[in-house]
Formats: sequence, structure tokens, C-alpha cells
Amino acid sequence: MMKRLLLNELIDWKNSASRKPVLLDGARQTGKSYLLEELFGQQFKQIVRLDFLEQPRLAGIFNDSLNPDDILNNIELELNVSVDRDNALFIFDEIGECQAAVNSLKFFAEQCPQMFVCASGSNIGLLGSFPVGKVELLNLCPMTFEEFVWASEQTALIKAFEQMSMGKVAHDKLFSLLIDYYFVGGMPEAVGSWFDGVDEVGILERTKKVSQIHSSLITGYERDFGKYSDKVSAQHIQAIFHNIPVQLSKNMDDSVKRFKFKDVIKKKDRYQALAGPINWLAKCKLLSQCYPVDCEPSSPLSALAKENIFKLFLFDVGLLGHMLALSYKEHRDQGFSYKGYIAENFIQNELIAQGVGPTYSWEYARAELEFLYKCDDGSIVPVEVKSGKRTRAKSLKVYVDRYQPKTTVKLIGSTGSIEDKAALVLPLYYVSKVRQLLG
Repeated sequence: MMKRLLLNELIDWKNSASRKPVLLDGARQTGKSYLLEELFGQQFKQIVRLDFLEQPRLAGIFNDSLNPDDILNNIELELNVSVDRDNALFIFDEIGECQAAVNSLKFFAEQCPQMFVCASGSNIGLLGSFPVGKVELLNLCPMTFEEFVWASEQTALIKAFEQMSMGKVAHDKLFSLLIDYYFVGGMPEAVGSWFDGVDEVGILERTKKVSQIHSSLITGYERDFGKYSDKVSAQHIQAIFHNIPVQLSKNMDDSVKRFKFKDVIKKKDRYQALAGPINWLAKCKLLSQCYPVDCEPSSPLSALAKENIFKLFLFDVGLLGHMLALSYKEHRDQGFSYKGYIAENFIQNELIAQGVGPTYSWEYARAELEFLYKCDDGSIVPVEVKSGKRTRAKSLKVYVDRYQPKTTVKLIGSTGSIEDKAALVLPLYYVSKVRQLLG
């Protein structure tokens, strides 16, 4: 049974005195149903689940009225069950397929704050209307590296990760697992397959199975492009989706460059022409954006960014490698030049999973810093990513000379040190620890 970090937030929600319904967003197949029913569901004696994609007829439950009492009566009639209204977990799965169910969340929030109502969907960003202020919105990303470490079930390694061990033995094992993560990614089905029978199944069979899962996932997303948009838009969405890995792969050992609009879609070479499909993919959580800042960073960073200048990253690093046909052997060979953009996409996804999004980077002349991290007190911390063992940070020096930040962070491909709180040096896999270190 795979652990998910978001489970703690759901338990806190359950234990609160009163609550709004939870609306769990996230790309398709990131494990939303599993999290709600199999993991969070253990907190309840009764689970009442409606899946509007699997059973479209269930939308009829909301036809008569959006009053919670009427809805609950209809649920009992439709499912032939008696529900404990104040103690059961109600799950409205793929709620985007039933707008009336979405609308009902407002009334559950206002009239039944004691109830445990959770809704989930993979196209929530595309909804026609949304009960703003009446739901607690959570986002489930693909499994993070920390969740991947948990899934490995290596007790000693999990302990070393949680304690932020900087020893060489721990580093060698964690970095090796990170390379596995680059190949597998965080899609739960791929992760489950990778660790299932790890001691009995050969590496060739394991990598083949993961690649098959990746192929199936890509096909499913492409099918969604046509299902939730018109034919022309679907073609444009697909063109951008497949162009993101191509553009990322052109960034060898340097920082990822701004996304170029030219030659992605025929006869469309400006931001306005591509904004629609890019926004569609962003709303469906299949990509994320990082906005370069070309002046002294200050809060709010959004005020310094330009709408039409950004980097695009794919939501899962495993699917990124699959779309570029990178084999497991290539991933294991860290001498290959592609490691830079893979590492940068990994860092981006880890930050997004922590709720840091969109992200920001910094540019000045030929100097580039991959990320800017804003602390709770509003201070800006420069973050430089070095995927290999070379740790000389020329761009970071330029930034420090110009702005004298109180703290800097380097994420590197070897072990690091946190002794100097003003100049943190961390292995790439500890990026999720940055928040607790910076406060």
C-alpha cells in the first residue's frame, strides 16, 4: 500500500471542527481515487463512492434538487444502502463529468459542514463554473521522490532520507534510487510495477513493463485531448504536449531556455496563437510554467514576470524520458549530456508538489539561475541546480555579488552540507527539504 504525503492534510481536514468539501484536483492517473478510498478511507467505517465517469447514470441523483437531504435520499435509493450521514466518507469521483454534482458542493458547505464530502477530478480546471470559496482545493501530483523512497520499502534508506543523511553510503544509494526515479517517474501504476517483485523479476522485464505503462498513459492523455476539446484544438494541444520534451532536450548542460513558439504549430508563431492549448494543458496539470525574472527579485515575483515569457516543464519526469525514448541504461549513465534538463524538470515538479507554483527563475546577461524560492517572510533565495558532480556556480556568484542575499541554495549531483546556513549545498534528492531548512 503506497503512502502519499497529501494523506496528512486530509486527516487534518477530517479532524477539524467544521469543514468545507474537499475538491481534489490533479492529472489523470495520479492516484486520486486510491488516495481517497484506499488510504483516507481507512479513517471511516463507511465509504459512499459515486464515480460519474464509470457510471454516468449517477448524475440523475442530482436532477431533482441540490439540497443535501434530497441528494442523500437519492443516493440511498440509487445504491440501495443506508448511509451514516455524519460519519461516512462521501466520495464524488470524476466530478467534472457532472456539473450538478459540482454545484451541489456549495450547499454541502453551507448546510452540512459536519459531513465528510470529498470530490476528485482530472478536468476540474476545465469546469464551466466552480463553487469558489465553498470548497477546500487540494492538488495531487505524481508521486514525489520522497514517496518513491517510501515505496521502495527500504527501511534504513527511508530513515536516512528523513534524517537528511549526508554520508557517502546513504548518498550512493539515494542517488541510485533517484536515477531509477528519473526513468520510472511518479505515476503510481509505474511506481507500483517497478517495485512489485523487485527481487524476483529481472531488470529487463521491469523496464519493459514500466515503458508499456508509460505508453498507455500517453495514449490516454491524447484521447482526452479529443474528448474535452474540438478536433482542431486537440491537434494543437497534442502538438504542444509533444513539443515540450523536444525543446527541453535541446538544453544540454545549461539551464532550460524559454519556450519557443515558432515551428510548434504550422503558421502559428506567437504566444497569443498558442496560449489556448498551453492554458488547457496547464489547467489539466499536464505541464507547469517557470517565469524568468531579469531584474532584482522581490516579492511578489509575479509582478516582475511577463505573461508571454516562460519555460515549460512536463508534469512527470518518467513520462518526459519515455517521450524522448530514453532507455533505462541511458538514465543510469550519468555521463550523458541530457542529465541537466532532466534534473531541472525533476526540481520543478518537486516544487510544484509542495504548492510552489508557478515557479520563477533569474536571468542577467549570460548568468542564469534555475529557480528563485520565496520564503514565508517574503525574502527571495536563489537556487542553482547542478546535475553533475561539478559544483562551481558562476551564475550564483553573479547573483550574490549583485544582490547580497542572506541565503543561497545549490542543488548538486553529489553529497552536500547544511552546516553553513547562509550557503546551503544539498544533493538534488533533498530539494523537498528546502522549505524546512529555510523556514
